[in-house]
Amino acid sequence: MALWGGRFSQGAADATFALSRSVDFDWRLAPYDIRSSLSHLSILESSGLLSKSDAGAIKGALKELGGEVGNGHFLPIASDEDVHSALERGLNEKLGARGGLLRAGRSRNDQVTTDLRLFAIDHMLEIAMLITAMQSALLEKASEYINDSAPGLTHIQHAQPVSFGHELAKHAHAFARDLDRINDWLARTSVSPLGAGALAGSSLPLDPKATAKDLGFNTSFANSIDAVSDRDYVAEALFILSLVGTHLSRIGEEWTLWASTEFAWAKVADAYSTGSSIMPQKKNPDIAELARGKSGRLVGNLVAVMTMLKGLPFAYNRDLQEDKEPLFDSVDTLLVLLPAVTGMIATTDFNREKMSLAAPLGYSLATEIADYLALKKIPFASAHEAAGACVALCESTDRQLDQLTDAELIAIHPGLDSGVRSVLTVHGALSSRTTAGGTAPSLVAAQIEAALAENHSTQKLISHKQASFMEMMSS
Repeated sequence: MALWGGRFSQGAADATFALSRSVDFDWRLAPYDIRSSLSHLSILESSGLLSKSDAGAIKGALKELGGEVGNGHFLPIASDEDVHSALERGLNEKLGARGGLLRAGRSRNDQVTTDLRLFAIDHMLEIAMLITAMQSALLEKASEYINDSAPGLTHIQHAQPVSFGHELAKHAHAFARDLDRINDWLARTSVSPLGAGALAGSSLPLDPKATAKDLGFNTSFANSIDAVSDRDYVAEALFILSLVGTHLSRIGEEWTLWASTEFAWAKVADAYSTGSSIMPQKKNPDIAELARGKSGRLVGNLVAVMTMLKGLPFAYNRDLQEDKEPLFDSVDTLLVLLPAVTGMIATTDFNREKMSLAAPLGYSLATEIADYLALKKIPFASAHEAAGACVALCESTDRQLDQLTDAELIAIHPGLDSGVRSVLTVHGALSSRTTAGGTAPSLVAAQIEAALAENHSTQKLISHKQASFMEMMSS
């Protein structure tokens, strides 16, 4: 039975019902709807709006219905419009007309956004935990390659030598920012809309602050109209998830390049590769490529919701039904993608010799010449010019920088004495990068140790929040 219709002389046209029907995708909100219903029921009883007998019967039926939802024994049917109407049908099947008592003082408008907030909090915590697992894999892998050199690249051109551990660890810091954003988002999202009704609050003696506390929210709404129309938490969640996807895409791009024949730096494990149906020699880094490709749908989901929200007037509008599928899709995408990328990272081996031999190529030590002169108080513009002249000479004579003679170096700039040779090695270049956050192996080791400590602390915090949420859901 529809949750509306008393003033209508005829039912919805088939086309109207088909377009309006959302239970095919919002059914996954059922556990959260039952939990928020239990909280609402408690207020109806404590305020005297329901007798103890009726409240007890409804509570028992809700608990029973929740178990049937969980084990799949209760499912939507063709006549159910949405998750709310399906669950009320289930309640009425158990209690008859008494099931309708629960509807007092609430609307689907405040009900659905409460459910969606709970869903979002639950799944953002799950995604945050998966991110910490991937961070850990990145940092553990980085720690294996602290003392191994590789070309540092800008514009995909050799720039300066770096510790390859430093190169790998950079991704962990991007995900640390994502975790910070999730933590900030949790605080902003922890506002209960339950009790706002359709838009104006209620004349019944409800207690929104009590239901907020019971559901684990930090506070309740300050404005009932905003409470039912706010979907900032959905848009912001989608932004965070799209940025996670962007960071995964960058990993995918690098792994794809590194696994190519031209680079030949990375050996991706067979378990995280696929082959070709026609070319038996092929081993493709499909996980990396999918990480790169999935970012498009994550960004697309964000754009879809932002576009839907931008022109909505006043309080609730049916357009807001379109908030769920993009959020569900982004969550589902990352729940599958993150473990796969984590496994790929943890099982990839890198060719130390290949990377080390490539580190000085492309005249990547030229900056060391400029810095050597700068340390002698030579204006950096002049030092830069001299280093460029060294590169030009090497290019014209097909040599590397360390192959220039003392006479050639002095001829280019009088400050380029034989001491410059101490910095014309990859080891010397790496060791000299000792400013905070630099690529000197001793610093990289400390950076990774600090990042791992932060990672473990974050894991404990998320685990605690997950336990609290599960305790709330089971109460």
